Amino acid sequence: MWGAGSPCSSRVSLDGSIQNMGLYKLELELKRGRHLAVRDRGGSSDPYVKFKIAGKEVFRSKTIHKNLNPVWNERTTLVVDCLSEPLYIKVFDYDFGLLDDFMGSAHLHLESLEQQRTIPVNLELTDSQHPDQDLGSLELNVTLTPKHSPVEERRDSTQQQSERRRKSLFWRGIVSIALIEGRDLTPMDPNGLSDPYVKFKLGHQKYRSKTVPKSLSPQWREQFDLHLSEETGGEVEITVWDRDTGRRDDFIGRCQLDLSTLTKEQTHHLQLPLEESRGLLVLLVTLTASAHVSISDLTITPLDDPLERKEIARRYSLLRSFSSLKDVGVVQVKVMRAEGLMAADVTGKSDPFCVLELNNDRLQTHTVYKNLNPEWNKVFTFNVKDIHSVLEVTVLDEDRDRSADFLGRVAIPLLQIRNGEQKSYVLKNKELSGPSKGVIYLEMDVIYNTVKAALRSVVPAEQKYMEEEPKVSKQLLQQNFNRVKRCIMVLISYGAYINSCFEWESTQRSITSFLLFVVGVWNFELYMLPLALLLLLLWNFFCSSNETSETTMEAMFEWDEDEDDKEDKESEHRGLLEKLYAIQDVFVSVQSALDEVASHAERVKNTVNWTVPFLSWLAVTALGAASALLYLVPLRYVVLVWGVNKFTKKLRNPFAINNNELLDFLSRVPSDVQVVQYRELKLDPGQSPSKRGRTNPS
Repeated sequence: MWGAGSPCSSRVSLDGSIQNMGLYKLELELKRGRHLAVRDRGGSSDPYVKFKIAGKEVFRSKTIHKNLNPVWNERTTLVVDCLSEPLYIKVFDYDFGLLDDFMGSAHLHLESLEQQRTIPVNLELTDSQHPDQDLGSLELNVTLTPKHSPVEERRDSTQQQSERRRKSLFWRGIVSIALIEGRDLTPMDPNGLSDPYVKFKLGHQKYRSKTVPKSLSPQWREQFDLHLSEETGGEVEITVWDRDTGRRDDFIGRCQLDLSTLTKEQTHHLQLPLEESRGLLVLLVTLTASAHVSISDLTITPLDDPLERKEIARRYSLLRSFSSLKDVGVVQVKVMRAEGLMAADVTGKSDPFCVLELNNDRLQTHTVYKNLNPEWNKVFTFNVKDIHSVLEVTVLDEDRDRSADFLGRVAIPLLQIRNGEQKSYVLKNKELSGPSKGVIYLEMDVIYNTVKAALRSVVPAEQKYMEEEPKVSKQLLQQNFNRVKRCIMVLISYGAYINSCFEWESTQRSITSFLLFVVGVWNFELYMLPLALLLLLLWNFFCSSNETSETTMEAMFEWDEDEDDKEDKESEHRGLLEKLYAIQDVFVSVQSALDEVASHAERVKNTVNWTVPFLSWLAVTALGAASALLYLVPLRYVVLVWGVNKFTKKLRNPFAINNNELLDFLSRVPSDVQVVQYRELKLDPGQSPSKRGRTNPS
């Protein structure tokens, strides 16, 4: 299910409905329980209550001993940033030294509560294992109040929500925000420190910064873009949180940024004090105009009009290579139709619509109801800021009362697009590791400036708003371990080959190697290093074949998908749970580190193997230029210029975001995982959806 588990995460939500977002104060009063279940031998229980939101414990009541009608009269106040997450209430019987017994659970949908009014709530407790058993009830008083004022209640119909969402797809500007640092934040942990991170919200767009552990003056140095539309308004809501493992994160403070007070096309250095606590945030904010991103019917296709196409081609010609460097090109996507989709509804049909994503640009089609072979016939136009971006097309099933169901997805690197060619793409599963059901027909055109694309290849890539939190996965850990092992084995094999030359296992090979070594060492110059890499790239371009490596990669990434266990063991001791959460964090860190190491090694290999010809040609150009530079210019001058640049970079721009051009370049090269994900699946003629459609019309 799309967005399942955390529909209101700190990234942008793409589900079929607009989420209730914003800051709310939730006041809970746990009054009493009635006729609770018997769990002890004496015919009584020792009940206590746990409250959870988004899988994290937010409050735990005291234990009332030997009472089936306990009276707590306890109060707590929570800060909630999403009403779509229900409040889960679970009751347990406390057993000293043993596992606590489960006594029943209930949940409360916050979005259904009337705001700014205390509401008495009576919740019947249930157990999914014994649905017919009477477990008693809980009495609560609940008050939900927006943190901002005045309160504006917006109760739009489904049609009005869809219209508002569609309007917000047309952007009139880009808000570029660099989060530099925080100063003198409030400590929230027992050690007198905090683990702060920052959430930004503009309309329905969200961004969450990284977490800086154990700091009251954190340094983030992160840059991201938000889209400013007519519907999003001109205020960015900023909240600061303290990350807590195993329980709900603590709210530190908030502030607002009024964009209407800022001058456009100018960078503003801002220090924003937090409203509800001490401390401030340091930001660099720039407002820039945005080229139009649009949706239209097939009758209005900009690149199909010869005059307009000529104008666009002139805009991205080589003569304009150094104007508006961030405007690399434009891509036009025609979403024609889909065939043979999965039936997601009980009626044997689906209500499919498409979501197109290019970095942080997201557009969607209308919904075609009760159809497994929908026709959309829509044209989408995106501005390209990075030619190495990947266009993701996701097909979803609309559900009125819950999140949209996932039907299939394809990922298409822009450099693999063939202009004007209508192609059928076999839909893949959510992880892009295997086929789903159905085919989607797309026609794409991309026009870009090669020089701008090359220059953008060595700057930090744009970070996506919505990225799934890493999950503990035995299969993924094993896969990443195998990737690292594979790269290490390649190095070992090269070492064994070189050692075999020393051991004279082959006389001819050893004599040849010896002569090359003597001549090379005797005549060595520094320019020969990039020249050797240049020759290696050219050798692979003319002599190597990718078919064998592609087969190996596909075999390596075939694994069985196990469903994640989402039910936590509530009856375990609190101390043990905290240890498990700590182990989980370590597990995720090791898993991510293995992925990082394997990805960089694979990207170097894929650059040499011409997996992405554009990047390999760029490497050829750079290595050729480096060879010529080192041949013509003495090394000491090159090192001197490099050192002066490194030492003075911070002085010239105190708020510069550190980056490594080589790593930024390698980040554009796909790893073996991404190569498999982006590869098109071949349609089996015997299983053609078109044939099924003719025999079994929808």
